Parts: sequence; structure tokens; C-alpha cells
Amino acid sequence: MTKKKKRKPVSYKTIKLKLTKRQRKSLENFCRSRGTTPIKVIKKSIKPLLNNYAAMSSGPRKMSAKQLDLFGTD
Repeated sequence: MTKKKKRKPVSYKTIKLKLTKRQRKSLENFCRSRGTTPIKVIKKSIKPLLNNYAAMSSGPRKMSAKQLDLFGTD
């Protein structure tokens, strides 16, 4: 029999998010009505963004013709 390879442990990063009192109350009411938790609601709503842009490189941005080039190299 072959042994299963051990999975590499997943590392997590902490992100802080500030909400107003009204936003928090709204989020809590939404979660209570759906029977879920705020973390699950937030993760589910940003999941398409997290999955689609993981491999994208952040190269130099294209400048429009009307934008000033204050710190350009000559």
C-alpha cells in the first residue's frame, strides 16, 4: 500500500474591517435571517474576487494621454 502524502498546512492572514454601527446591525440581521455567520457572508461575497485574481501579476499601469507625468524619468 502507498502512504498518502501529508498536506501542507494552510497559512492564514488577518484582515481588519471597520463597519459603522448601522452596517454591523444590518449584517447581523442578515445573518440571523439566513442562519449563517458574518464571516461566511463576507467570504462568500468576496470569493469571486479572491479566486479570479490570484495568478494575476501587478505590472505597470497604463497612463492615459491626459494624465500628468510628474515623476517621470527623462
